[in-house]
Amino acid sequence: MAKQNPKANRRTSITDLARTLGMSISTVSRALAGHAEVSEATKQRVRQLAEELHYQPNQLAAALRRGRSNTLGVLVPHITGHFFPEVVNGIAVEASKAGYNVMICQSNEDVEQEKKNLELLMNAQVEGILVSHANTTLDFAHFDAVNKLDIPLVFFDRVVEGMQGHHVGSVVLDDYAGAYAVVSHLIEQGCRRIAHFSGPLHVNINRNRHQGYLDALTDHHVPVIEDLTCFFDLNLETGAVAMRELLQSAELPDAVFASNDLAAAGAMQVLKERGLRVPQDIAVAGFSNETFTILTEPTLTTVDQCCHEMGQTAVQQLVRMIPDDSDKTPDPIVLKPRLIVRNSSRRLPDEAQ
Repeated sequence: MAKQNPKANRRTSITDLARTLGMSISTVSRALAGHAEVSEATKQRVRQLAEELHYQPNQLAAALRRGRSNTLGVLVPHITGHFFPEVVNGIAVEASKAGYNVMICQSNEDVEQEKKNLELLMNAQVEGILVSHANTTLDFAHFDAVNKLDIPLVFFDRVVEGMQGHHVGSVVLDDYAGAYAVVSHLIEQGCRRIAHFSGPLHVNINRNRHQGYLDALTDHHVPVIEDLTCFFDLNLETGAVAMRELLQSAELPDAVFASNDLAAAGAMQVLKERGLRVPQDIAVAGFSNETFTILTEPTLTTVDQCCHEMGQTAVQQLVRMIPDDSDKTPDPIVLKPRLIVRNSSRRLPDEAQ
């Protein structure tokens, strides 16, 4: 068996072209760039060899020589479900329009992986970083380090509250308003014992949605019953577990508001198993407008998070900070949520949306 050439799969470099042609690297570089000082014959020889050897210029190295990488870093907790993939899509589309590439990393909700990814992005000399931090992140010193290096940072969805500077921005949904609207809607449907499934309150989105829940109850003169609030990492399985626990209570809730759609779907599965009707016995509402919410039976009331718009807006804010010509702290950008009423919560015949 013939030995494989160890260089066979190596990318052809400009040095390879220069060595093969017996020219200097600078002459080959100028020929590829079409400089007038290089003869047409030389240009033709260089271009022909470059084509034969499938030479591709290293755009990143060239950009770095110019002092720019033309790359934005993106750090998200995960790229599963609906929300983060849609946000990342918005980021990629807007970044391309602005002339940037994107480098995407996911922390898998692990703060240690988040730190490693942040280091990776800085080593890649990205021109700015867009971040939604892990739900296990309690100490934000690693983001302070990025801020001190004057690398533009834009937090989206999950933000680091209190971090300021002319290189720190944020784009969030008005989670409080979204939760307030959902709970107000449930009250308007006649619900009075409304359970709430919330994620950990050290994460801003969970804290704001929980506060929206509490204030909606108070403003509509509905009692706040602490035993109806469950705190856990929100997903399909934990939503089901929490619903089973609530069904063991002496007095059942008449509605459930979950801070994400997966937990709401888990609750609906349990209610169906127990023979309880949604929404007649217990109404259910979620948050996020995941794709599956129009496929559940009944379809799930939820809040649209403006995913694509959030990604686009985050890039626009980041790009404005990259020139480094302003010492003004960017204003936080807050997007308006949209309540989507579907059959899982609609009890009254005059409720039509």
